[in-house]
Amino acid sequence: MTTKNLILTIVIAVITGVSSVAIYSNYFDNNTQVILKENDGAPVKYVNLPGGVSAPDFTIAAKTSVDAVVHVKTKFKGVVYEYSNPITEFFYGRGDMYYQPPTTSTGSGVIISPDGYIVTNNHVIENADEIEVVLNNNKSFKATLTGSDPSTDIAVLKIDGSGYPFMVYGDSDALNIGEWVLAVGNPFNLTSTVTAGIVSAKARNINLSSKQFAIESFIQTDAVVNPGNSGGALVNSRGELIGINTAIASRTGSFMGYSFAIPVNIVKKVVDDIRDYGKVQRAYLGISIIDINSDIAKQLKIESVEGIYVTAVAEGGSAAMAGIKPGDIIIGFGDIKVNKVAELQEQASKYRPGDKVQITYERNGKVETEKMTMQNANGNTNLITK
Repeated sequence: MTTKNLILTIVIAVITGVSSVAIYSNYFDNNTQVILKENDGAPVKYVNLPGGVSAPDFTIAAKTSVDAVVHVKTKFKGVVYEYSNPITEFFYGRGDMYYQPPTTSTGSGVIISPDGYIVTNNHVIENADEIEVVLNNNKSFKATLTGSDPSTDIAVLKIDGSGYPFMVYGDSDALNIGEWVLAVGNPFNLTSTVTAGIVSAKARNINLSSKQFAIESFIQTDAVVNPGNSGGALVNSRGELIGINTAIASRTGSFMGYSFAIPVNIVKKVVDDIRDYGKVQRAYLGISIIDINSDIAKQLKIESVEGIYVTAVAEGGSAAMAGIKPGDIIIGFGDIKVNKVAELQEQASKYRPGDKVQITYERNGKVETEKMTMQNANGNTNLITK
């Protein structure tokens, strides 16, 4: 390329570039604002996901439990009933006779000591004429009734012998909602049946018992429980006994989603009393109490909806002697926080007359703590023997 042509090319390029810049600047300056972005996409958030959680393994707990859970069989003698009416008897003689033939029933029980003590529900063996216990190895034994407590629906049986497999007590106070549990028993005579579920609620009062001074503070679970499971074990994942299965929520008589067990901390106290004294040593607070909800709080003109409201105090009772007054709100018993009547009843049931326990309550917005000496139904601290 000649020098003349090279100079001409450069001049044309410069003129073209200047024209392009002028056209670009003139267009955008008059029509729009240009904003430059490095990234026009949605912001990205990086999250570290946890590793996969393995499925729970209940094999050890099940193996520990099934040998300690027994099949309880009861027999009831035939009964003769007579329908009588004084007016008709005067004219026609004695009324008709009706004979109810012998009946049988079944349930479950839990061996709690190597020398053959067994805990079950009172309603499983109540009024039975004969009680038979069948172990998981199919060995059968005649059982005797050591004692029972209708208020908690607990009964204690005894079979002769020693060296039996037994279940270790857990701690029902330490049980958490959402924790895995196993129900072990003999539903529909299907021996040594194990089902799994979680703890759905604690301190549940379902008004099951019509007994005077009944104590209801059930563990609610969704483990499958059916007729025949009554008296069987509710077990934690370590194979420890944490409850005695008692009832189901049902409109059909079979499992419909929820079952209820007596907390083992109540069971332990009842069993120990029956074995040591022949009778349950029950202590009473001597107060009338109600749960607090938003409606009650509004009616009573109190701010908090937590705790248990004291409506009345028996003169000379345990609570009165500790200085509790109507209008107080109980929030703790012993070292346990209580928020429902059932929770307080459960904790109080663990003490005997003469035991001292700390009670925590609110009065006029101030938290107070006092020592309470538990009393029996007669208003003293004496233990009752059989």
